[in-house]
Amino acid sequence: MGNPLNLPFDPIERAHENWTRRWGASPAMAAVTSVMRAQQILIGRLDAALKPYALTFARYEALVLLTFSHSGGLPLGKIGERLMVHPTSVTNTIDRLERQGFVRRKPNPSDGRGTLAEITGEGREVVEQATRDLLDMDFGLEDYTAEELREMHRSFVKLRVGFGDFPDPEAPTEN
Repeated sequence: MGNPLNLPFDPIERAHENWTRRWGASPAMAAVTSVMRAQQILIGRLDAALKPYALTFARYEALVLLTFSHSGGLPLGKIGERLMVHPTSVTNTIDRLERQGFVRRKPNPSDGRGTLAEITGEGREVVEQATRDLLDMDFGLEDYTAEELREMHRSFVKLRVGFGDFPDPEAPTEN
């Protein structure tokens, strides 16, 4: 799967060595470059696994989110908020899923101007099948132990809290 580079050296480590000679050591540069490369690898693996379902990981995430809703439908704005993407991306994602027959749009009964995206039976079937495939490949992270995966998740909480995604779960609460 994918297109391994098969280089005889680590290009990120080489870049860090060159960076260090020019501007001084920057563990942050090496870390962010590694994160960006990891994201490229994972998106490639996940999109390849989802290709038989005519899905990308972004469209898969939207379908999963809809399955988590008790009614199977959510306002487009709520989808964007939960997936942390721009409204234009939500519109494009839902447009594509609607053309595929995986979701349908309907008026929001609690907001006369709003629109809900609702997962269809076909959408539910495809998300179940795709999820089995992604679980079988550990979402592309099969080289890590369960504890390493938990630590990876925990290590990014600090970044996300600092950005303002949500309050620090470790911070004392005010009464």
